[in-house]
Amino acid sequence: MPKTLYVRVSSGPNPADDTLDRFEAAWHLASGRRPPAPLAILSFAGLPLLAKSLTPARWELLKRLKAIGPASVFALAKHLKRDYKNVHTDVSRLVDLKLVEKARDGRVGVSWQAVRAELRL
Repeated sequence: MPKTLYVRVSSGPNPADDTLDRFEAAWHLASGRRPPAPLAILSFAGLPLLAKSLTPARWELLKRLKAIGPASVFALAKHLKRDYKNVHTDVSRLVDLKLVEKARDGRVGVSWQAVRAELRL
């Protein structure tokens, strides 16, 4: 799994601007060359959607979760000194976005070493 998540924001009609990256990987495979490392990309249709999805509280949650390692939502809420329900809501959204992974035992964690953002005009 890639260690870096690329977050892209595009105001164009197609927010999935990773199409060129996917084409490059397919080209390398077809030509017999080794493909580049796979990219993990999260695309947003615009900056307002990114800001709504990745609020300051959720960013802090990601940083803390990365620092403490996999934890239950209850333990994370306690560590953050936040209401369990709000942390649960934030974790659920971050799991949907694939910024947080949920294990079978219910613990959640962050596997990314870095999150890089690209804002396209």
